[in-house]
Amino acid sequence: MPVIYMVRHGRVLQDPGNLDDPALSPEGHSQAARVAQELNARLPSGLPVWTSPMQRCRQTAAPLLELWQSEPRVEPRLAEVPGPHPSLLPRREWLQRSMIVDWPELIQLGQSLQPGYEVTLTNWRTKVVEAVLACQEDTVMFSHFVPVNVLAGTALGSQRVACFRPDHTSVTIFETQGARIRLLERGREMATTVS
Repeated sequence: MPVIYMVRHGRVLQDPGNLDDPALSPEGHSQAARVAQELNARLPSGLPVWTSPMQRCRQTAAPLLELWQSEPRVEPRLAEVPGPHPSLLPRREWLQRSMIVDWPELIQLGQSLQPGYEVTLTNWRTKVVEAVLACQEDTVMFSHFVPVNVLAGTALGSQRVACFRPDHTSVTIFETQGARIRLLERGREMATTVS
């Protein structure tokens, strides 16, 4: 039964020119270094490391990869939740709304803004789960707030978009068995808004 150590990326730069794929802030780089030390002390070196293609996740994974002298598997299925086109609803507002609703409500909102969005979002959620179930061995994954919640919701049978609020570089631990995902340990939770 593979164990998945799902790490949310570090804090990002507030760069209005790069809202789609922001880099880590100086604080985010410090968080990435700390979580790398924590994981290195807790886990056997050399576990596979998968990361979302987004810059913030790759940068968060970098210190652990350096410690383990390994290369990541860049996994598109771990990418951030797709939202409607920003001209229809700004990304920050989309994320803020998504934190207080269930998946059917979020799908309905997206569909009201962009026809066909329900297919995009349903496929994305399915792929997040498929990525984790594809692991055949213990694996460290670097991803985002919403994908961590997709897995937690799947494990808990919850329809909430935000089942809990994983903090930057918190580690949430899952176990897979066949087509089942079990939540073993929630990561450290945040008290502020999502970024």
